[in-house]
Amino acid sequence: MTDEVLIRIEGAVGRITLNRPKALHALNTAMCEAMIAALLSWRDDPAVTLIMVDHHGERGFCAGGDIRMLADSGARDGVEARAFFHTEYQLNALMEAYPKPIAAVMDGVVMGGGVGISLPCTYRIATERTSFAMPETGIGLFPDVGGGWWLPRLPGETGMWLALTGARIKAADCLLLGIATDYVESTHSQALKAAILADPAAVETLLAEYEADPGEPSLAAHQDIVDSAFAAPSVEAILQALREDGSAWAIGQHDALLTKSPQTLKVAYRQLRIGRELKTFADNMAMEYRIGARVVQRPDFIEGVRAVIIDKDNQPKWSPANLEGVSDALLDGIFAPLPPGEEWSPLP
Repeated sequence: MTDEVLIRIEGAVGRITLNRPKALHALNTAMCEAMIAALLSWRDDPAVTLIMVDHHGERGFCAGGDIRMLADSGARDGVEARAFFHTEYQLNALMEAYPKPIAAVMDGVVMGGGVGISLPCTYRIATERTSFAMPETGIGLFPDVGGGWWLPRLPGETGMWLALTGARIKAADCLLLGIATDYVESTHSQALKAAILADPAAVETLLAEYEADPGEPSLAAHQDIVDSAFAAPSVEAILQALREDGSAWAIGQHDALLTKSPQTLKVAYRQLRIGRELKTFADNMAMEYRIGARVVQRPDFIEGVRAVIIDKDNQPKWSPANLEGVSDALLDGIFAPLPPGEEWSPLP
């Protein structure tokens, strides 16, 4: 148990409330362990019929994982970072296969680790404050926590677009893509939660009663170029397709890609192309653990965290510096099986 995540049963609802507001509720190992313990204890408890995941206070929902810890560990032996990934991915897999409905109130920032604990949920409730993104290519990491599974299963090539560009989308686009299942105004979210706590069996009726209009999805106007350009057979080909399109929006995506880690762009591209062919979520998480165990100690992640989070100069020096320098051999090494005894596996 940790004060950074509040866990209790209210009526027939098991409640998990993220409570680390100064870090935008970014997950750490202790928080993941506490959530796993709660979910396991409620899994076969007939008194608990629904799980609710939300956050305390105005800042949230969850901005990711403990990036500073990961970078500090990666700069040393990587042991603490790998332990975090191992536990976080077990939480993701536990939620994906959970036998009871889970409702996530995605009010605010939903990035990285926040994506990993919301996309597996049955009900994914967005508000006008929802800002969804997988921004890892900008810090030399990769879109993990199940990104290799969820993103390529979004409509068309929108998952590849989100993974490579790190684009932020709001509630209307989240609904368009199926990332969110429902939309409510943030001013009504507390009333909705109270109503669900009072009658969890009526959750779908309540969501319909509180449903509001998020407006028009901005992504709809660009769906064709996303689906054509990001279906290209390589990152280099995606850039070429965006240049050839020539529209202001396409050039904006092109230029955004040029700011990202070349290594991570190619890692994410391969991750999503492999992930869409995998048969189980657990297989995907085993792949992502292999990637994470290696990428966290590579120069781009250390440099990306320095440039974006620590020094905030936003001038990372990527290594390799361009896509041409990211060889297939380098990628093969990142994706290769780990030594015996070091592979990831889900909880029993």
